[in-house]
Amino acid sequence: MKLFLKAIFCVCSLTGTIALAQGGFPAPVEVATAELTQLAPQIKVPGTILSRDDARLAAEVAGNFVSIAEVGTRVAKDAVLAKIEDALLLQQQKENEGLVASQKARIAFLEREVERLRRLAAQNNAARSLLDQTESDLSVARSELRVASARLAQIQIGVYKSSIRAPFAGRVTERFINPGERASVGDEVVRVVNLDRLEVVARAPLNAVSFLKEGSTIPVASERQAGDGTIRAIVPYGDSRSHMFEVRIDVPAADWIIGESVRVQVPTATAQQVLAVPRDALVLRADGAAVFRVTGENKAERISVQPGVGDGELIAIIGDIQEGDTVVIRGAERLRPGQDVMINNGGAPTAGSSSAAGS
Repeated sequence: MKLFLKAIFCVCSLTGTIALAQGGFPAPVEVATAELTQLAPQIKVPGTILSRDDARLAAEVAGNFVSIAEVGTRVAKDAVLAKIEDALLLQQQKENEGLVASQKARIAFLEREVERLRRLAAQNNAARSLLDQTESDLSVARSELRVASARLAQIQIGVYKSSIRAPFAGRVTERFINPGERASVGDEVVRVVNLDRLEVVARAPLNAVSFLKEGSTIPVASERQAGDGTIRAIVPYGDSRSHMFEVRIDVPAADWIIGESVRVQVPTATAQQVLAVPRDALVLRADGAAVFRVTGENKAERISVQPGVGDGELIAIIGDIQEGDTVVIRGAERLRPGQDVMINNGGAPTAGSSSAAGS
């Protein structure tokens, strides 16, 4: 009896092993559809995220700084970032305001005197030479008023420029001078950067310039994330040594960080219509590349293919694959030709495929 039971157990074990070897249990897979699309060969070129507004602001008048905005401070356009002690300038302003007022009073007096002398001269009651002298004094007074007004305007400009103002809204990123220190004209004081207008500055080979167009979108990626940018400007000026030209690409400010290194996918040829599948569908082995197609009977069929140009997550393939064929993108590395599959694209497993091929 024991020998009989042991024999039955061995037969059942052998049967199960054979069933597993023949793919008796469907393998769960995720699939996608092969599709015709426009792809172009591309290369990845390095780029850097920069702000379109990045200013190092310098002192325009000499003096001691009484205040400078802290690093990290958000500022609005025209906000005061740094202030120079301006007591002397204000005193000079008052002095020149007094000179202007004095000249205006003198001009008013001379204008009245000229009118009086003209009336007397018309009645032959005043010497003509006295009238001429008074008119000359009036002309000189008017010239002196213009000089005094110009000097007053210069002092007022100096008072205004004793405050360094933000040319745009942004954030203070550096201070080159601390409060209490003195700066000469032209010394850098503070740096402000606009965090809301970012762009990628990249350099690409000259042979790619014909395939880029201002206003078109282009893939941009870093180690942290990937996204798209819009080509703002192409500078078709090639460096004679590197044979590269510059591309400026606008990117969303919320997604990127100033100074971040990125890679930009640049086309190097005209886009062509090809049959493409997701990159994950490719199975690379010693005997070459292949994809697994799901037949109408939910069986895996291995098809040898030749990879072509890639664009993002898609790659062109050449082989016995047709548009609309269902190919495996997850679980293909464990499949064997002819094995049953169960499609599970993030939901409940299904027994049938969306398209049938090779049946």
